[in-house]
Amino acid sequence: MLAIFHKAFAHPPEELNSPASHNNGSNKPKPPQETLNQFISNHLHNSCTMSFGHAAVLAYVRPDHPSSLHQRLFCGVDDIYCIFLGSLNNLSVLNKQYGLTKCTDEAMFVIEAYRTLRDRGPYPADQVVKDLDGSFAFVVYDSKVGTVFAALGSDGGVKLYWGIAADGSVVISDDLKVIKEGCAKSFAPFPTGCIFHSEGGLVSFEHPMHKLKAMPRIDSEGAMCGANFKVDKYARVNSIPRVGSQSNWMEWDQH
Repeated sequence: MLAIFHKAFAHPPEELNSPASHNNGSNKPKPPQETLNQFISNHLHNSCTMSFGHAAVLAYVRPDHPSSLHQRLFCGVDDIYCIFLGSLNNLSVLNKQYGLTKCTDEAMFVIEAYRTLRDRGPYPADQVVKDLDGSFAFVVYDSKVGTVFAALGSDGGVKLYWGIAADGSVVISDDLKVIKEGCAKSFAPFPTGCIFHSEGGLVSFEHPMHKLKAMPRIDSEGAMCGANFKVDKYARVNSIPRVGSQSNWMEWDQH
């Protein structure tokens, strides 16, 4: 999967952008269109893409051998789109809890959970994601309000990476080669047990009351890359995460 969001709609941590990507003589980050073209060329016969003007693009690759353990799902409902990787062990329980039918798959559930939180959520978003049991990663794009919401499970069963393109756009993918070539040194593994939102930024859903600390990352060539992020158990946020307005439902003060 590949998701690219213009910098006006997604604001990743500054530490994800490596100065080494802009030094003379080193590989440079590519424009988003070049990264998308490469991704499509790698999957000519089993991929589909959706473009939302200059705001975002989502690309999905159908699995060669579908299985419940390594699913790749893509769906859209009412201008909300979701790419889901992996599986949820407690999907039937979650569907019942949200009043959804038994045939609702993981991607459809995530859209419904997101929509519930956005419109009338009684719980903090981190608690909702923490209730998901399984190996998973997902990216949601709400094209109506330009909101990005991504998450990666805490067990490490699914890999996800993110980086910064030449124009400052955020690139998210499970394809490490595409991320490396598209973002040069300005990339890193997406942190496990975390959620990223356009307004709320990067937050640990396992430890939402603690800030995340950027950890410098050096590659085998000795170059500074995009930072890893880990929970800082000695630094706490100033307020309890709470549901915000209808369009900024996950916005909270972390300073």
